[in-house]
Amino acid sequence: MSRLGIAVIVPTYNNHKTLQRVLDGMLAYTDQIIVVNDGSTDGTSQILTAYPQLHHITFPENKGKGMALRSGLKKAKDLGFKYAITIDSDGQHYASDLPIFVEEISDATQPLLLIGSRNMAHESVPKKSSFGNKFSNFWFWFETGIKLSDTQSGYRAYPLEVIPARFYTRKFEFEIEIIVRSAWNGVAVKNVPIRVLYDPEERISHFRPFRDFTRISMLNTVLVFLTFFYIIPRNFIRSFKKKSLTDFVKENIFGSEDSPEKMAASIGLGVFMGIAPVWGFQTAIVIILSVFLRLNKILAFTFSNISLPPFIPIIIYGSLAVGSLLIPSVNQQSLFLPDEISFATIQSHLTQYLVGSLILATAMALLIGFGSYVLIKLRNKKTVSAD
Repeated sequence: MSRLGIAVIVPTYNNHKTLQRVLDGMLAYTDQIIVVNDGSTDGTSQILTAYPQLHHITFPENKGKGMALRSGLKKAKDLGFKYAITIDSDGQHYASDLPIFVEEISDATQPLLLIGSRNMAHESVPKKSSFGNKFSNFWFWFETGIKLSDTQSGYRAYPLEVIPARFYTRKFEFEIEIIVRSAWNGVAVKNVPIRVLYDPEERISHFRPFRDFTRISMLNTVLVFLTFFYIIPRNFIRSFKKKSLTDFVKENIFGSEDSPEKMAASIGLGVFMGIAPVWGFQTAIVIILSVFLRLNKILAFTFSNISLPPFIPIIIYGSLAVGSLLIPSVNQQSLFLPDEISFATIQSHLTQYLVGSLILATAMALLIGFGSYVLIKLRNKKTVSAD
């Protein structure tokens, strides 16, 4: 642990029945332990006086588990550690599982964020804990695409150099924020098997079902919004920039395993969204629709960029021209140079543009989508014939 730069963080709040056992168990492996006394009002302070060799952080009043962990992580980083392993002080975790984390870190070729995976089917595990874990697992997968068996365990290993530098949550929801945002930053997140002990006579839970569940639900709402409107578009733009045009065509068109129908529909969707009057939101909307319609997200995103700056004047003029065929201008004015600027004139041209752009978007999507389908089918036939 010393060679790998690993410290242990023990956040504690009114767990005087189990704290000493947890600390003694960890001391069998390392004395690089940071204890965060989160405003305990029981005998915690007296217990900690017996451990002067440890790093101590004391809050005068309770701030919440998230703040305790944030303080401990900052302390570990300031002390020069590379990893911080956190363990709850309520006695549910076994110190003897610590080598599992250390071995994973030692064998890793990239920074890992490890989460202990408990046997939630064990008879000692409260049903509410099992349900809460399944709930958390689902939303973590929804927000990151990573499937885990346990996302709520407090027995974790954090790579201090690559986790986010700033956080926004203060209570139990912090443990969700940090793993989701770390995953968004490209940090590998995985489970490692651990044991768990739920002793009703010793264990004290500070989780408040209504308040904390509400906080977690609000956080997940924000994370889901950010996933669709920032993270997914950002990731696609990044991956797109890394490829040359030739590589893109080879991999995503000629090298795609999707059917010609699916690829053509993806291209058509992209063209439609690129022309439709949703300026500024094309990328987010096209990717969301691609996900729900199970289309090729990369193709749809690429062809939505038909509205690049050089083509914008052409698209606007074409939309106005098409719209004017159905909705004549109030004063029969020029499309771009009206003699008089009035609300009626602006309203007339706006209606023309909105109607015309939707018609033009539909027509171009069908035309380019069908053309793509024909070309892809011909390409596939040539490939089969050559084989």
